Amino acid sequence: MAAPIPLLAVRGSDGTSLLRGPPAWDQHPSFQRDAGSSRCVAFSRDGTLFSWCNGHNVSVVKCSDCSILSTFDLPKTSLLEFSPLNSILVTWQAYSKTPSCPQGDPNLQLWNTQSGQLIKALYQKKVEAWCPSWSDDEDVCVRSVNNELHFYQNNDYSVVANKLHMQKVSDYVLSPGGGPSKVAVFVPGSKGAPSFVRLYQYPVLGGPGAALANKSFFKADRVVMQWNQKASALLVTASTEVDRTGSSYYGEQTLHFLSVSGETALVQLLKPGPVYDVVWSPGSTEFCVVHGFMPAKAAVFNLKCDPLFDFGTGPRNAAFYSPQGHILVLAGFGNLRGQIEVWDVKKNKQVSRLQVPDTTHFCWCPDGEHVVTATCSPRLRVGNGYKIWHYSGRLQHTGEVGAGAELWQVRWQPFPPGSFPPRPIQQQVAPSEAPPTQAYRPPALRHLPAAASTMLHEEEPPQNLRPGEQKVPSKAALKNQKKREAKKAAKQEAKPGMEPPPQPAPTSSSQSEPSSGDPEVDKKIKNLKKKLKAIEELKEQQADGKVLQKNQLEKMQKEEELLKELQELQVTQ
Repeated sequence: MAAPIPLLAVRGSDGTSLLRGPPAWDQHPSFQRDAGSSRCVAFSRDGTLFSWCNGHNVSVVKCSDCSILSTFDLPKTSLLEFSPLNSILVTWQAYSKTPSCPQGDPNLQLWNTQSGQLIKALYQKKVEAWCPSWSDDEDVCVRSVNNELHFYQNNDYSVVANKLHMQKVSDYVLSPGGGPSKVAVFVPGSKGAPSFVRLYQYPVLGGPGAALANKSFFKADRVVMQWNQKASALLVTASTEVDRTGSSYYGEQTLHFLSVSGETALVQLLKPGPVYDVVWSPGSTEFCVVHGFMPAKAAVFNLKCDPLFDFGTGPRNAAFYSPQGHILVLAGFGNLRGQIEVWDVKKNKQVSRLQVPDTTHFCWCPDGEHVVTATCSPRLRVGNGYKIWHYSGRLQHTGEVGAGAELWQVRWQPFPPGSFPPRPIQQQVAPSEAPPTQAYRPPALRHLPAAASTMLHEEEPPQNLRPGEQKVPSKAALKNQKKREAKKAAKQEAKPGMEPPPQPAPTSSSQSEPSSGDPEVDKKIKNLKKKLKAIEELKEQQADGKVLQKNQLEKMQKEEELLKELQELQVTQ
């Protein structure tokens, strides 16, 4: 059976269109391009439905043949979302009041996707957390109302089935998957009390011992909470608006780990500085963190928060796993130069590297083979357009917008897990970027060897490319090693007739070194030997690849002088 062809929705000032993905790269033959100024687009979670608002109405079509399923007269709709089983379409428009209606009209509507009938109209003044959250089977629905959570069951919105009463709940995240559903809630601290995140399993939401896990911390003005796909663990990135130490413009961030079994931990990162991005692998067994002052470090951690692999440092601030989890992309967008590194997750080997400057959007295609990069407005109003790449670095397709037009959004059609099985990774590096230009050197100096790099920050290579680098054992490995050593020592003691070898008696410096009879001469000889020993250690460090400081190099140059002085003193003894 042939693999399905993913669609790419393109929204801009010149309308909405659907592009067929690899290998076609052409317009969908059944979709009539809508030339209206598009306000929003949305795919259903399984990718079978597509909806958009053109400023006149909201339309819902089937992606297979683009036949119209429903049309709604909602010209001011700004946001769209489907429920997991496509039974409900959620629309939101900005809340407003009129003289005839001083309390305002409900601006959040839930519609039956098939019949087009209105199910429920609600008030949602803030755009933050505007959309209700459903479990994958739509058995549970939850939304935030006046700092508390309201739960509905079986899409019955006439009555609130349950409530989570807690003072000042500012954010929540419902776990993915089916039942039993779990919910994570964040309550910011106040009046000296710490902020905290708690995990609950629906419907047990109150009473002592109801929380599955609890993590409190003081440095948290806001948090980002991320469940893994198996809903077994949660990562919490806590941030403050201001770093009181003055070391970071982006405030201060910490990363916390919570498990539904009750375990909590502070993730010990490998470099001080901001936390730019945190992403779970699709397998839910590890996560990648991009962190530290520039050049930023990227590392993969397991569920015990132990580092598995260190990718070194580089100009990066984002990480993206492929839908199949076999490839990891590390990228630097925004105020960075748009470098993209593609890594084989299993072999910890870099597959390719490409440069895509001015990128404001990046997303994996569901096939796990292609990615889209786009320059969108209003983030950048110049050079709008999108490019589709193979992960090996080959450019597959370029989409440009007309003169004076703007690109607002590109979005891949999602597919259920397992629709695209992972393919063998191509291990060649495509020549996707020009070689770096050399620094200018005057003609009089061009016959001399090139000077050492004068970069402000030297980038650290990945863990498996460092000379003499060994894998850092985890806490469990160190504990097991101590147990093995203790067991081995106990066996040696238990053997009859076996005595441990006698330990050599410690010798003092006065016995090992001959004395000249002159305390001043002995003191000079001792100091010279100490300096020569330090020079030998510096030589070993230089051989291991460590870059020495200027004063250390000057110390090494005095070795011959020190040896000569030592020889003269020993001759006079």
